[in-house]
Amino acid sequence: MKVTVLVGGVGGARLLLGARELFGRTPFPGAGSDDGSDGLQHTVSAVVNVGDDAWMHGVRICPDLDTCMYTLGGGIDEERAWGRRNETWHAKEELAAYGANPDWFGLGDRDLATHLIRTQMLEAGYRLTDVAAALCRRWDPGVRLLPVTDERHETHVVIDPPDGDRRAIHFQEWWVRYRAQVPTTGFAQVGSDNAKLTPESARAIAEADVILFAPSNPVVSIGAILSVNGMRAALRTASAPIVGISPVIDNKPLRGMADECLSVIGVETTAEAIAAHYGPRSGTGLLDGWLIADGDTATVDGIAIGTAPLLMTDPGATAQMVRAACALVGVDTPASADRS
Repeated sequence: MKVTVLVGGVGGARLLLGARELFGRTPFPGAGSDDGSDGLQHTVSAVVNVGDDAWMHGVRICPDLDTCMYTLGGGIDEERAWGRRNETWHAKEELAAYGANPDWFGLGDRDLATHLIRTQMLEAGYRLTDVAAALCRRWDPGVRLLPVTDERHETHVVIDPPDGDRRAIHFQEWWVRYRAQVPTTGFAQVGSDNAKLTPESARAIAEADVILFAPSNPVVSIGAILSVNGMRAALRTASAPIVGISPVIDNKPLRGMADECLSVIGVETTAEAIAAHYGPRSGTGLLDGWLIADGDTATVDGIAIGTAPLLMTDPGATAQMVRAACALVGVDTPASADRS
C-alpha cells in the first residue's frame, strides 16, 4: 500500500508519526531502489511545504522539512515542537553582538549545521529533493520526505501597518517577528512562475492508494503546496481517494495561527468552512473525504464527512486517526506493521 501525505510543519510531522506507526518504516531513497520502496509491504511519502523556506545569514533554512526530519528522527525539541533538542544559541548571540539582522529568528547552533550542509549542497548544484534525501541518511525518518518543488516558492505576506508603509514581508517575519499581529491584506508566493511539482512528488501522488491532507495550516502550509504549478492537476487526476484532516477542534486551531491566516482570505475557522474552501473533487475542488473532530459538524455536498478523536497525543492515537481517515473512503489499513 502506498500512502502520500501533504504536510506542513508541526501538525504534519505529528501526523507522519502516526502514519509510520500504522504502516511501518519507509527507508530513504537510494536504500535499495530509486524510490526506497523495494520489497516493502507499505510506503509512506510526505510531500512537504517549502513556502516557509528562507535565506538568512547566508544559509538556506527549510523549517517544515527540518521539523518533519527532526521529529521523525528523534531530534526535535519536544517542548517547543521545532528546532533541535538540547540546542544552544552561541552563534545567534554572536550575530546579535555584531548587529547582524535578522535578530528575531531563532537560529540554533545544532540546527545551523543542517543549514550549512544544505547550503553547500545547493550551491554545488544539487536539487533540494536530493539534499533532503542526503540529510535523511543521518536521521532515518522512516518516511520519504519530498519537497513539493525544488525551486523557490516562498510565502510572502502583504501587510498594511498603521504607519502607512504597505509592503510585503517574508512569512517568517510575519509569523515569528510580528506573531501575525499586524494588519494583513494577503499572501503571495514569490517564485511561483518557475516553481513546478518535482517528478518524485508527482509520482508519489500518481501511484498512491490514498492521499491525505495533514491537519496543517490550510493557507500557508497546505495552501502553499497546492499553489505549486502542477499540484492541483495531479491531485484532480489522481486515481487514489483524497481525504483531508481538519486542523481545528471546536472551531479553534490547537496551535499556530491558522485562524489569523484564514481570516485574511475570508474563510471562517470552522471544520465546515475549511472543507468548503478545499472543495469536493466531484466539483472543482480536491477532497473526497473530510475527517473532523468528535463534536464538530460539517456538511459539504460531494465530500464524505467522518468524525474521530483528532488529538495527536502519541503515535498510537494518531495512527488510529489515520486509520479513520482511510476508512472514510473505503481504504483498508493494516492491523499492525513491522516497525523494526
